[in-house]
Amino acid sequence: MRRTLAVLMTLVVVVGGIPAAAAAQQETASVSFDNQATGGTTVTVDSVTLPDGGFVTIHDASVTDGNVLGSVVGSSAYLDAGTHENVTVHLDEPVDESGTFVAMPHMDTDGDRVYSFVAANGEADGPYTADGSAVVDTATVDASATVSMSDQPTTGDSVVVDRVELSQGGFVTVHDATVTEGAVFESIRGTSAYLSAGVHENVRVELDASVTENTTLVPMAHMDTDGDETYTFPESEGETDGPYTADGSAVVDTAMATPSDTASVNYTAQATGGYSVVVDSAYLPDGGFVTVHDATVTEGAVFESIRGTSAYLDPGLHRDVRVALDSPLNETTTVVPMAHMDTDGNETYTFPESEGEADGPYTADGSAVVDSGNATVSASVDYTTKTSDGATVVVDRVELSQGGFVTVHDPSLSGGAVFDSVVGTSMYLPAGVHENVEVTLDEPIRSSQVLTPMAHMDTNDNEAYDFVTSEGEADGPFTADGGAVVASAHTSVNAVVTAMDQSGDGTTVTVDSVTLHDGGFVTVHDATVTEGAVFESVRGTSAYLEPGTHENVEISLDAPFEESGTIVPMAHMDTNGNEAYDFVTSEGANDGPYVAAGGAVVTTADYTVEGTMTETMTDEPTDSMTDESSETMTDEPTTEMAGESMETTTESSTDAPGFGLVVALVALVAAALVAARRR
Repeated sequence: MRRTLAVLMTLVVVVGGIPAAAAAQQETASVSFDNQATGGTTVTVDSVTLPDGGFVTIHDASVTDGNVLGSVVGSSAYLDAGTHENVTVHLDEPVDESGTFVAMPHMDTDGDRVYSFVAANGEADGPYTADGSAVVDTATVDASATVSMSDQPTTGDSVVVDRVELSQGGFVTVHDATVTEGAVFESIRGTSAYLSAGVHENVRVELDASVTENTTLVPMAHMDTDGDETYTFPESEGETDGPYTADGSAVVDTAMATPSDTASVNYTAQATGGYSVVVDSAYLPDGGFVTVHDATVTEGAVFESIRGTSAYLDPGLHRDVRVALDSPLNETTTVVPMAHMDTDGNETYTFPESEGEADGPYTADGSAVVDSGNATVSASVDYTTKTSDGATVVVDRVELSQGGFVTVHDPSLSGGAVFDSVVGTSMYLPAGVHENVEVTLDEPIRSSQVLTPMAHMDTNDNEAYDFVTSEGEADGPFTADGGAVVASAHTSVNAVVTAMDQSGDGTTVTVDSVTLHDGGFVTVHDATVTEGAVFESVRGTSAYLEPGTHENVEISLDAPFEESGTIVPMAHMDTNGNEAYDFVTSEGANDGPYVAAGGAVVTTADYTVEGTMTETMTDEPTDSMTDESSETMTDEPTTEMAGESMETTTESSTDAPGFGLVVALVALVAAALVAARRR
């Protein structure tokens, strides 16, 4: 057990995400938040001082109108006591319009390292105060874009833009340096395909005008002002699809593109489940493949050393090339990624079967183009920023050298809570590669936070996760380089619904709890919603619910249940802000459902109508319904409008302690904002 705990304590230092502040702890909190542009998903707080640790939270301007809870659009990860600079805050509600935002330091009053101010109805993690007011700073945040591109070799026909973030969708256009001399249209070398709002990495741009010599390129983020998803900036002479701007200038970066006919490959030592390796980058002037050899290639085992080969890669630069191995590695070994040509032009790797006659390696200075490094056979986990319904999370990819599990830890792990940080574990996973692994959480999480999936072994071979119950004696984590194999990412949770199986006379339904970070409604649908009856399935809706958590919400049904079946409570927004449920009457134009992971936030439960002869759906039909519901909810029902509209009248009784405290917080924040405006 000591070994496991040592590994996990090492992990604690790594996944904390933010180092302990160097500055001495101060008695008064402070925050500095400058005007800035954003691509929509993050903002940067210049500096924040937290005497006792906590968070820096971003509120929108509605906080000035008393919307203390619903104004929260994002919060930082937990920050230790002290001063922190350039703190990145992930936004749960992406910014697509410019406006005034408020940075506010918040405490961690419950000590769990999770910002739960909204979900706790203001009763936990309240703001730091000074002189009777909340500590704040305000800034104008422009909804714009960001773009970054690194120096790189090029075939002359394409380049790769490292990262583009767009607040409203658009394009990334590559200009040459003459754009700085006023050649607005003539400088255009190429433009990407249409990019939706959000973050895009490694965007390949085919060049219309080839690069034939070392050239400074200027990637520029462009809007789609006419909404046709086609780049029309040049032909419209700048009337449409102009550049995103920040501080009065176009959003750009610069990079040197160097034409090259010399291949290259780069590899960094890594942990793997043994089934694949990831090559950091490969530049293939004429296209081809990346082949992974083992170390015996250096002893002359040219063909026998081959462990796996990538799919065909077009000419140019490629990053993060995953190579599946033909047979798994069973021990840590040196691997030798090698750049190979496609000499026969069939886009199929035939080097071994042709006995070297075709698809041989690229060479430089008389030697094959290679890199080398260790592949530690253990496990790997991939987990990216995403949304969750609070009940489940989906881990992008898990690769295990032997059977085990992927366990999800919450932020308390960074504070040393090795066991208490476990919030959910997958089913047993055999050795191999597993994609989109859904983990059902032991208890719903009701706040956005950084989650840390961790690969765990099945040390006692019983295919049951015993790490917590054995206090670390069994099923410890896979390790590499002295630490547990993990991935961490911000996970947004904006709505959660829970409901238990229940019985009644068919006229009312009780939803055990609902958390709505922006306020709204909880609507009871019947099972026909899974068959596409988006509006007809609505049986009843709660009264308007303020932002926060509400328990035991009783909903009177407009269309009572006459027989037993499955109910589907669904969290709905109040998109038009009138506190009236208009989803049905607007035919879906207003008050659509909260969405997570591409599907509506729902739960399902059995409902037994008392006094009927109909049996409840407690066996296979329920399982079928659950599966069917899960699939249907991912089809974005708000966009598949069908059926007749109908009026709904609802009543609700709620038990939501803490809203009296919110009134006090309104005054607290208002005083702070008055002071901020005076500054």
